[in-house]
Amino acid sequence: MAGIDIAKSEVKVCVRVPGSRVGYRRQEVRTFPAVTAELLALGDWLRIEQVQLVVMEATGTYWKPVFYALEDDFECWLLNAKQVKHLPGRPKTDREDAIWLAKVAERGMARPSFVPPRPIRHLRDLTRYRRSLTQERTREKQRVQGVLEDAQVKLSSVISDIHGASGRAMLEAMIAGQRNPRELAQLARGSMRGKKDVLIEALRGHFSDHHAFICRMMLDNIDRLSVQIDALTRQIEQAIAPYQPQVEQLDEVTGIGPIAAQDIVAEIGVDMSRFATASHLVSWARFCPQTTQSGGKQPRGGATGKGNPWLGAALGEIASSARRTPTFLGARYRRLARRRGAKRALVATAHSVLIIIWHLLSDPEAHYQDLGPDHYDSRINTDRKTRQLARHLEALTGQKITIEDGKITAIGPDYST
Repeated sequence: MAGIDIAKSEVKVCVRVPGSRVGYRRQEVRTFPAVTAELLALGDWLRIEQVQLVVMEATGTYWKPVFYALEDDFECWLLNAKQVKHLPGRPKTDREDAIWLAKVAERGMARPSFVPPRPIRHLRDLTRYRRSLTQERTREKQRVQGVLEDAQVKLSSVISDIHGASGRAMLEAMIAGQRNPRELAQLARGSMRGKKDVLIEALRGHFSDHHAFICRMMLDNIDRLSVQIDALTRQIEQAIAPYQPQVEQLDEVTGIGPIAAQDIVAEIGVDMSRFATASHLVSWARFCPQTTQSGGKQPRGGATGKGNPWLGAALGEIASSARRTPTFLGARYRRLARRRGAKRALVATAHSVLIIIWHLLSDPEAHYQDLGPDHYDSRINTDRKTRQLARHLEALTGQKITIEDGKITAIGPDYST
């Protein structure tokens, strides 16, 4: 057993192995610089000591070089800092932390965090960077909208996407020096040609050379980011080729497209044996309320906690796409939104999507079959629904309603007075 406390420039390593006497441990602590040659020397020392399990705390990104250098030769555990928090009353030093990590793992007081295999990690690097660039491109587009508002040009009030064919043509013309609203409106394409009169009024503003200079830089930035995103997408398609069957499985689910499926595979992998049940995956992703019981009481609607933000973003987009569809997921969102609000309904819908994903990835032969938007209605007991509607009718009319065999057989006199 070895525990490693990781810092930016060095690592403290505590080795605990069986001693000469039964029940005793021989312990030794060494310091290694966090460079490749020294990490290889660390591996040699661990092999000499016949260490089988190496545990380390997830410290920023500094754990990655150590973990990657040792994962091929040893069983490596990455521990959550919350699980191995240093107890009060003891010195807080790097040496003591390394010893404590070894003892925590030796006594079974912690569980390893999920670290995907190397191919999935490489795929994850690509998909996360693509999402980052996509978010940056969105911010640039929002900045363009801010410049237009400053110039009193209300183009976004008429065109839903000002970076589409019509909007981009008008932006390029304004930057080139064309400021006549009628001439700019003539650049409308497709369905936008029927809105020329509205466009003329929206384009009537105070767009100057100052705004043109800023917009030019922003549009160039958007184009540059788009080229990089396309290049990343091509690279991702090559890296995800071995997992294409799983991507196609996920693509069948409502709201999940090819890009969302790639993001999900990159974040959770395709081997669901790491998660014993669908509930384990949902709990790991923090899409279920945490248990916070005190005094025999558990608060209603507890927080879910902080999970994987990249997976959370993908699931949020999927739930948002599915909420307006005439499908089971859409019906689930609308049913919950009426009672608990839009935000909780989105989390609950993403929860359902994650359960579906676990079942699909657990069985290579499985295919998604939508239960339909009337799934909840068909499950409601007819007699119970009849009694519920009768009570509503009584409240509205003030009359006593008698039901026999699921049918209204008699309506009594008004008893409201």
